[in-house]
Amino acid sequence: MRGLRSALCAGLAIGLALSGTQFVTGCASTGSAGRARVGGLEPYRVNGKTYVPLRDWHGYEEEGVASWYGAAHHRKKTASGERFDAYGGLTAAHKTLPFNVCAEVENLRTGKSVLVRINDRGPFANGRVIDLSKAAASEIGLVQSGVAKVRVEAVGVASASGECRAS
Repeated sequence: MRGLRSALCAGLAIGLALSGTQFVTGCASTGSAGRARVGGLEPYRVNGKTYVPLRDWHGYEEEGVASWYGAAHHRKKTASGERFDAYGGLTAAHKTLPFNVCAEVENLRTGKSVLVRINDRGPFANGRVIDLSKAAASEIGLVQSGVAKVRVEAVGVASASGECRAS
């Protein structure tokens, strides 16, 4: 009887472990659940410094300086491989948040916020935490000043069509 109970417990433990792994993997990938694929998880090097993207970005929150980029980069390929849309896309560059993660960016001076999808790497200027598309910067009143103190919070994964929605 003791052997049978041990075998049942071991089988249950293995079953739970496997189902838990499948659940975690299912949540992390996406596509099948109508979400975009989370990517850009490989470490990379810029200006002699190595950056390691966050595999566990849930709960990520940071305050710092945001800037925006526009015309000079419009239609050029981003680090994710897609073309940058400075004027229509609510996107952003971040050093460590994975591609297709959605982040809420709040301008701490105006209180305005915008949801952006991470699709590029940067900014690599000292003290900057995020670079917004011109469209996203316009939403929070950042275009005129060029930079602003912001709070960045990772809030989810974009839909398969690349949209970030408030939950």
